[in-house]
Amino acid sequence: MSNLQFHNDLDRLLEILPDRVRRLMTYEQMEDVIEIVLDIGRTPEIRHATGKIEYIGNDFVTDEDISYITSHIQEFTSDNRSGIPGTLHRISAIRNRQGKVIGLTCRIGRVVTGTIACIKDICMMNKSILFLGRPGVGKTTKLREISRLVADELGKRVVVVDTSNEIAGDGDTAHPAIGHARRMQVRQPEFQKDIMIEAVENHTPEVIVVDEIGTEAEAQAARTIAERGVMLIATAHGNSLESLIKNPTLSDLVGGIQSVTLGDDEARRRASQKTVLEREKQPTFDIVIEILDRNTLAVYKDTAEAVDYILRGWPIRPEIRKVDKVYDAAEQKTTQETELPKKEHDSINELKENLDKFEHKTHQEPSDSLKFSFSRQKYVDEVKKIKKIYLYAVSRTIVEKVIERLDLNAEITRNLDDADIVIAHKNFAKGGARILSTANDYRLQVFYIKTNSMAQIQKVLKEALDITETSETLFGYYDDAERALDEAKAAINKILAGAAHVELAPQNQHIRKLQHELVEQHNLESKSVGEGAERHLRIIGGTDYNEKIG
Repeated sequence: MSNLQFHNDLDRLLEILPDRVRRLMTYEQMEDVIEIVLDIGRTPEIRHATGKIEYIGNDFVTDEDISYITSHIQEFTSDNRSGIPGTLHRISAIRNRQGKVIGLTCRIGRVVTGTIACIKDICMMNKSILFLGRPGVGKTTKLREISRLVADELGKRVVVVDTSNEIAGDGDTAHPAIGHARRMQVRQPEFQKDIMIEAVENHTPEVIVVDEIGTEAEAQAARTIAERGVMLIATAHGNSLESLIKNPTLSDLVGGIQSVTLGDDEARRRASQKTVLEREKQPTFDIVIEILDRNTLAVYKDTAEAVDYILRGWPIRPEIRKVDKVYDAAEQKTTQETELPKKEHDSINELKENLDKFEHKTHQEPSDSLKFSFSRQKYVDEVKKIKKIYLYAVSRTIVEKVIERLDLNAEITRNLDDADIVIAHKNFAKGGARILSTANDYRLQVFYIKTNSMAQIQKVLKEALDITETSETLFGYYDDAERALDEAKAAINKILAGAAHVELAPQNQHIRKLQHELVEQHNLESKSVGEGAERHLRIIGGTDYNEKIG
């Protein structure tokens, strides 16, 4: 929006304010204001996008001030909202117990362009997209711009279902911000689901845009629309995909969840409990985008896969995109889809040879039923991508020494945006450090050290980079406990293949405990046998196991 247009629209809002309030405001002061708040018995306040609150004047808002404003706008709807025709401004009322208006929130509407440049390639995929994010983070602004993009640049038939005139402003004529998209107004929020279905049945849209899906009926209407082959662009109540999955009212938008009881064999194969949560059906939306802040988006390009990962407790990191960058679909190919440099090919081939030798030595090919720590693909992926570490109150010198000493495929970064993991000092994490809060928003794993000692940092680095579960051939680090656990994994694999029982090599009490826990994770049974230095585990399976449970 040009400054002239913004000033013209702002004049329309200022016109409904009492003179004594209007005289205290300037265009410069209002440049980044998002709300003007007037409550009876308090001084007027303006709220800036930065979070700053500014109190204007010394006089309190009176009953006459409120009456002046309400007399210059249209009547409030059932959700206590009104607007100014031809603008995107919204006025919301606070009432007392008798229904009298005692406070007003005047939200300033702006046409902001460029907020979807970073996801333009996604918007042009003809897939349904769901936006999540806290109030005021810019969800409706993005819907407005996407409506214009799809209608004007792609030439599609777009219908905006506009509850309380949030997207296209008040009045009978939709605001130019939505381009050639058509707008269907919703008189009361409870009718939104009906207008959504009406739009599909009566106006043959290719795309429907709707703001704030918040009820089970609206979620069902969204599914109906998607099943008819209409592209759906919407926002929903919820800050993240994980919170949406846990919301029983709206989880259907991402496929819903159901509790499933597995058979004994399947539970062993998955190495999980017998009762698990699974996705119930195909998601309504193909893509989910979390709006972390006004400049940062987290994109899940495959909703079904993302939900499955979250339900199974597997780590998943969305693609982080910045509003001020443009992303080309052709540049989004993964490393697996592009040709690797010769040096990386050589590294991967050498890696495969080492793994082949290791597997031949143990006479045990990893089974699909077990997530073996020396997974072939896992280390191929690790060679391709260097892990970038962001340090918070941790000695950079010591970390660099550990990386060099263990020859780790990692490097330190000073930019949190580029980081894969964060390592922080526990003593400096108290009180909710802002950098750690940002790391959480970016879905980065955070690992903590207790002291800046070589031993402590080495231990945490190994944990952060999964070195405690790697092959000796790869990293030169392979202690007795890890060797014993690998032996136990190979034995478990034999049991699942039908062996009656398997005897492990003698170990001390601590290592035997770790082996017992590993066996339990696979729903098998083990017991310690032998005396003294010869005490070891016997893993029970096959006939022995069936006789025991029988």
